[in-house]
Amino acid sequence: MTALSPVLPLHRAIVAVDVEGSTTRTNPAKAELRQNMYDVLESALRECGIVEQHRDELVDRGDGALVLVHPVDHLPKTLLLNLFIPALIQLVADHNAHKPNHWFRLRSAVHAGEVHFDRRGAFGEAIDITCRLLDAPELKVQLSQTTAPLVLVVSDDIYRSLVRHRYDGIDDRHFEPMVHVEVAGNPHCGWVYVPPTPLSSVRATA
Repeated sequence: MTALSPVLPLHRAIVAVDVEGSTTRTNPAKAELRQNMYDVLESALRECGIVEQHRDELVDRGDGALVLVHPVDHLPKTLLLNLFIPALIQLVADHNAHKPNHWFRLRSAVHAGEVHFDRRGAFGEAIDITCRLLDAPELKVQLSQTTAPLVLVVSDDIYRSLVRHRYDGIDDRHFEPMVHVEVAGNPHCGWVYVPPTPLSSVRATA
């Protein structure tokens, strides 16, 4: 993109993940943690058919990542809630069961909107909203109060366009409006999902 190029929006479904308690780990432990996080994230994406040609390159966030999924007909946003998130939960649980010395848990956020790109990467208000929801103190508290391997927050847009319609595999009764953030002076509500049958695991420090 040149200096004279217009800033044009590209629609993306946005998934963000972040590892709980990563700041308490040593740098060598963080290196192992990042590899494990990316392994389970990419495995969950492959299981759902979200292959590289249907998404942008993963955006690294240090102790997390952003996934930007292209709007293609055979990958509706419902897939993120009824296939991808359950797959990610199971993969993290399996990893923790088989590698307890490299145990971790995730916070996750799902939103959708217009995203912009320049030579340095992706940016825009939709990404700001997703990251703000992901980092909300309320979501961290919810993860600290469960033994589940993951908790999820979805934006109000995702809740109203997908969750409340109860598409196959999506139960709106498990989502609660617990997160409230502000971006550019505008309030945004986040609906939190905690797996109804938490899997036993050792907790990290939030």
